Amino acid sequence: MKRTLIHNATIVNEGQSIKGSIVIENGRIAEVLTDWKPLSAPCDETIDATGCYLLPGIIDDHVHFRDPGLTHKADIFTESCAAAAGGVTSIMDMPNTNPLTTTLDTLNAKLDLLNEKCVVNHSCYFGATNNNYNEFSKLDKHRVCGIKLFMGSSTGNMLVDKMNSLLNIFNGTDMLIAAHCEDQEIIKKNTAKYKEKFADDAEIPVNKHPLIRSALACYSSSKLAVRLANLAGARLHVLHVSTAKELSLFSDAPLSSLKNITAEACIAHLFYDSEDYKTLGARIKCNPAIKSESNRTALRAAVNSGLIDVIATDHAPHLLNEKEGGALKAMSGMPMIQFSLVSMLELVNKGIFTLETIVEKMCHAPAQIYRINERGYIREGYRADLVLVRPNTPWEVTTDRILSKCGWSPLEGHTFDWKIEKTFANGHLIYDDNTVDGTYRGEELRFN
Repeated sequence: MKRTLIHNATIVNEGQSIKGSIVIENGRIAEVLTDWKPLSAPCDETIDATGCYLLPGIIDDHVHFRDPGLTHKADIFTESCAAAAGGVTSIMDMPNTNPLTTTLDTLNAKLDLLNEKCVVNHSCYFGATNNNYNEFSKLDKHRVCGIKLFMGSSTGNMLVDKMNSLLNIFNGTDMLIAAHCEDQEIIKKNTAKYKEKFADDAEIPVNKHPLIRSALACYSSSKLAVRLANLAGARLHVLHVSTAKELSLFSDAPLSSLKNITAEACIAHLFYDSEDYKTLGARIKCNPAIKSESNRTALRAAVNSGLIDVIATDHAPHLLNEKEGGALKAMSGMPMIQFSLVSMLELVNKGIFTLETIVEKMCHAPAQIYRINERGYIREGYRADLVLVRPNTPWEVTTDRILSKCGWSPLEGHTFDWKIEKTFANGHLIYDDNTVDGTYRGEELRFN
């Protein structure tokens, strides 16, 4: 069996950054060599990682790869190539496709598609509706990452808005429930208010989006989700928290305490604030909306304090012509997965996060919360999902670098100082020297 030595990197793992090397063999991390520990046997290949940092592969628990049915804007192959180029080695895909992943048949078809087309490791959610909670007991908990619950309408019309249905969902499974929380009644009232102010829906400017999908709408829905989860003793993961007010709902207890209610922040809400609508407009329109600088500051602090457990992307491509219009017309969502890690590494350079915190929130925490087998850490015996990154290597995001099928990014023209050098999935080099190995297919994630 081929043995590959990644030599002389700074290994960032489990709260430490330490010089060392690792050996990959048979798809796994065979040896972690620190403190001058010698090799147990010679290696067939050596990768000189001097000056680089070696991280566990990023686990993104929140992506929309648009497959099946919406493949004019993205598909599993193109978006998983973008993931590989961004150092992301595992993804969990959302159910609001066409058809919706809300039956056992559509779930199995989605899993088959992922196995057929996905360059990185993968799983997908089963989508909750107002009346399909009886299907939860039939799901294979070792293959399906969780139940996705839309408590606010978004792309795909999967809104669950009946209290009896919500009670049945929270009481009907011991699987993780990942919730999109926005109060639809508050959004409707705010929408009517702004429609009165503007003669034409298309004239409502995009900077009103965070006032329509307001902080109160987020807080009200998240508060309800947390209350229902506590009553049922359910595992709840609140997705894309976007407001300071919501943070009061969460605990900063460590994940090792087995807390049942966890929270996710997304790249867009940590990187941008509402002032960026002036230059980027609808390119950064997403649900929930990007809000004020004070909210962004609170989210960043919550990442450091432990109130926020996970950083993900909510990668959600649309064609540029679908992003035209204002607060109501332009579609919500943006492609972020290719540049998620380097975006957070930029915030490391700015002193907002440490490198160890980024690894905790993007690698370790998703593995813990979702109970993923043998991934998310640099440990002997674990699957060799790894990313090698190099600092002090400026490069610009240009259109020709973008691998998402939609062909654009809100980051075009932005210069990053960190570069993704190599990405390994299961010991296989899937990204190297600006090239993705599109022939490789990742493995299904397995959950305890």
